[in-house]
Amino acid sequence: MTYAPGPYGYGYAPVPPPPKPGVIPLAPLDLNHVLGGAFAAYRRNWKVLLGITLVSYALAALLIAGVGTAAWTGLSDRWEHTSTAEDVALSDLTPLFTALGIIWLACSVGLLLATGLLHAAVAVVVQEAVLGRRPGFGTVWRRAWSRLGAVLGSVLLSAVAAVVPALLFMIGLFLMLAAMLASIGSDDGADGAGWALTGLLFFLLALAASPLALWLWVKFSLAPTAAVVESAGTLTALRRSAQLVRGAWWRIFGYTLVMMLIVGGVTFVMQMVVSLTTQASLFAAPLAQHATPGTVFFSMGTAAVVSTLLMLGTQAVLGPLQPLTSGLLYVDQRIRRENLAPVLAEAAAAPHA
Repeated sequence: MTYAPGPYGYGYAPVPPPPKPGVIPLAPLDLNHVLGGAFAAYRRNWKVLLGITLVSYALAALLIAGVGTAAWTGLSDRWEHTSTAEDVALSDLTPLFTALGIIWLACSVGLLLATGLLHAAVAVVVQEAVLGRRPGFGTVWRRAWSRLGAVLGSVLLSAVAAVVPALLFMIGLFLMLAAMLASIGSDDGADGAGWALTGLLFFLLALAASPLALWLWVKFSLAPTAAVVESAGTLTALRRSAQLVRGAWWRIFGYTLVMMLIVGGVTFVMQMVVSLTTQASLFAAPLAQHATPGTVFFSMGTAAVVSTLLMLGTQAVLGPLQPLTSGLLYVDQRIRRENLAPVLAEAAAAPHA
């Protein structure tokens, strides 16, 4: 039996590489493919992604500012009365706590909307980037907005799992603080013992709930992409994500963790460099000129504002990278389990209107 000569002499011809119409080869992906594909998709679509991110957080900021202004305006008369009273009862502070709760709720809703819109937009970009296409801002915005409800549901239910341990920890922290205040007011400190034990219980519950929360977060991490690509409802997208993650939890967790460490490391370095530079420039002049408490306070306030703006800007620039990674992992799992590669290759070869 003879064999036709190949490029490396006689024998079996080497297996041709998988097609790569877009940012990833249409084959099972390794870590380099996922990370490289995420950065390539971001590089090719950075204007659209940055625009969607800025618009999303601007809408969230308007919502938070509007609710905060309304809450503070409604509280202003009562606050003026409370601030001038000689004896302030706890009931007098109830409107203040209510206003702060409303503002916190507005912040949570605003950030949820911004996160959901960003995840939906990233899913659209991933779907097109895998095929080698670059969608415009209008296309991404319309498709993301049309799937926002389902994506919001999947993001919310996934986030609840991650928020529960943090909420338990915060409750435990407040109970510990209450225990400290109660012990200060008593001679033997017995009044704060019950609060302290309850706070310790909440700390233990937070510790016990953390592994389960992490497992659920990874299990449902592909749901936003499924909600957009497959036009699935919230519960269907969550079930779809659980189906795709089954048997590959550790690999998906590891790939996601690597991207989160990269983004976190870059964010930390940028914030440290700019923060140190800003603080040095702001404090140099006041300290050299016999600074007053007012100038020092102004310098500290300016440094805090600059640091906050830097943090928001860094999140706006680097925020799409983690959803891009999850989107490519969704494609990878479908290639591995459902032989999606031929379907993608055919779609990439078809003319795009």
